[in-house]
Amino acid sequence: MRYWWVNQNQTYGTELKGNFLWSPKTRSDGSRNEFYDNMRLLEPGDIAFSFKDTRIQALSVVTGRAQTGPKPNFGTAGMNWSKEGWFVPVSYCEFERPVRPKDHIEELRPFLPSRYSPLQHSGNGLQSIYLAAVPEQLAQALIQLIGYDQFEEALAAVTGFPNTPDEELQDDPETLANLGPTFREQLIKARRGQGVFRANVLLVEPHCRVTKVSDPKHLRASHIKPWKDSTDTERLSGENGLLLSPHIDHLFDKGYVTFSADEQLLVVPAVRSELLDKWGIDAGVRVGQFNRDQQGFLDYHRVNIFGRGSS
Repeated sequence: MRYWWVNQNQTYGTELKGNFLWSPKTRSDGSRNEFYDNMRLLEPGDIAFSFKDTRIQALSVVTGRAQTGPKPNFGTAGMNWSKEGWFVPVSYCEFERPVRPKDHIEELRPFLPSRYSPLQHSGNGLQSIYLAAVPEQLAQALIQLIGYDQFEEALAAVTGFPNTPDEELQDDPETLANLGPTFREQLIKARRGQGVFRANVLLVEPHCRVTKVSDPKHLRASHIKPWKDSTDTERLSGENGLLLSPHIDHLFDKGYVTFSADEQLLVVPAVRSELLDKWGIDAGVRVGQFNRDQQGFLDYHRVNIFGRGSS
């Protein structure tokens, strides 16, 4: 296990919500960047301190290795960044009591590395750095400032994502052979619940539409338009996904349930009479509005998938 420091002033909210780190691969002029290269050194189990607005705001644990991934929707941030970069899945826990390192720089200064330090000797951050290694002694000093109890509580809360692949996405050689070369590796990892697709869905969907469960540890990222029927772009699109509780994911994937344009849960009769009461599913639940792109994918699901399981 290694410790890292990540500067996220522009991207913190998006990366936190999506449970990932993302950086370009090179500077805008195409030259190498030490702090982008560091993304490839991250290993599952490594710990990163998230620095934003002069404070260490959160802890994250790396859950997968770096892979090529398209730039997430950062809004106005990173307008000049390349469209493709390094994507690393992580799991975050925010601190209830963020720490401002500058207030403790006298304690931290002896442990700052001579090269690639994430902090200046004044205690100010270095925004030219995205991801920097944190030496063990500096990491222990930071943990002491954060508080051992708070650090251990955050670490215990971070359990990573379950491996929840769509059942339809077994290792289908024909499907994989037809993927574009740029997307092949990341799509395989996305299928395993460890990549770009899940992160993109987390940026769009806050909870299960039916059960309202919001903790992503208990939810599956499910394609609306099935993987095998989608283009490369659709396979990674957050709008082509829903976060669903496992039993709802099963019913949706097999075509027993779907969602209408007017926020209704639609259920095939066989399931309505047999499973809804036993599973505690409220057939009258209001599932909330879908955006225009989601509606397009749901149109496909209602026409091509819904009712398939009852035939």
